[in-house]
Amino acid sequence: MPERVMMAPSILSADFTDLGAAVRLVQEAGADFIHVDVMDGHYVPNLTIGPPVVKALKRVATVPLDVHLMISNAEVSVDQYLEAGADWITVHVEACEHLHRIVSHIRASGAHPAVSLNPATPIEHIRDVIADVDMVLLMSVNPGFGGQSFIPRTTRRVRMLANMCAEEGVFPLIQVDGGIDLATAPLVVAEGARVLVSGSAVFCADDPARALREIRHAAESAIV
Repeated sequence: MPERVMMAPSILSADFTDLGAAVRLVQEAGADFIHVDVMDGHYVPNLTIGPPVVKALKRVATVPLDVHLMISNAEVSVDQYLEAGADWITVHVEACEHLHRIVSHIRASGAHPAVSLNPATPIEHIRDVIADVDMVLLMSVNPGFGGQSFIPRTTRRVRMLANMCAEEGVFPLIQVDGGIDLATAPLVVAEGARVLVSGSAVFCADDPARALREIRHAAESAIV
């Protein structure tokens, strides 16, 4: 397990009139990924961005694009995001009928595959693909909107996931998304999370760069 915390600021909370500047700002502050929330207005109620924006972000991003597909029928459109330049692609267990197939396709296409679980989805649902992914994303809010409050039982779920990975002898990155800030980041890192998605706590702060660095510092203080 990595002994450092990786930050993946979510541009969902950034100023959409100047995403390029937002990306450059957090990259200079040490972001490890740029987290891109793709929502279709069907799997989740909100509607955000698509492949053209991912392609545009690729031109300014110097760190990997971490594209989170909160969409129905991801099998149908995943190639568009691969072609647009996604470096990591996360699909939802709940929205993919053929999970192993799409995970294998993402890897064969040269990107890093990841899977996501909603707060009420049992961790056990991904046991059969845990060896085939590079990262597991645990949602600590119900997906669809930024600015939600962290669901406390997520800490227990991170520990359960870490234990399951150890049982299987595989160690994908554990990412947590939703309500991550100075108070909650150490809680999930103490249980095994190493990639933190933070949107409003970074981009809605008076100084986003400072906020990102402070969240990482607080989180790394919990590594034992």
